[in-house]
Amino acid sequence: MSDGHPFQGNWVARLYERVRERGYDSLTAFAEARPTASLVALAKELGKDDIAGMQVFQGLVAEAERSHEITRLVRGQFVRELYESLPDGWPTVMDDANRFKVAKALGSWTAFTPESHEERVRQARAVLRATPPPPGWRPLGPDDKLLLSLLPDEEV
Repeated sequence: MSDGHPFQGNWVARLYERVRERGYDSLTAFAEARPTASLVALAKELGKDDIAGMQVFQGLVAEAERSHEITRLVRGQFVRELYESLPDGWPTVMDDANRFKVAKALGSWTAFTPESHEERVRQARAVLRATPPPPGWRPLGPDDKLLLSLLPDEEV
């Protein structure tokens, strides 16, 4: 039970209880069923007043570490950040407003990148800036062909 504050009580147990109530075995499965939803949207769906986006992300990282799928998590987070900052996909024209939106998406993505993958994300950002994806590109999930080329799976 919670008093409405995300960090009160056993929030990890609360988070997983909510995931199971929605018919999922893992937080990852819950999140992957909503690949374009922001962390905040996922948190609100799990508990409007007592689950925070950062808690969802911490749970996703823990599961990705256990399953050796951090790279997939990083690609998935890119999708979430892109949809939040560029809902119509990669811009056709890179004017000041769109440069800001791209920078926001890439910056947010970087902020949610585990330390182990920071260099790989830095390299992927550089590729995206040097050779932008096609206008309107909106990956639907972590297995997008372009995303896989930028961040191939490496875990063992």
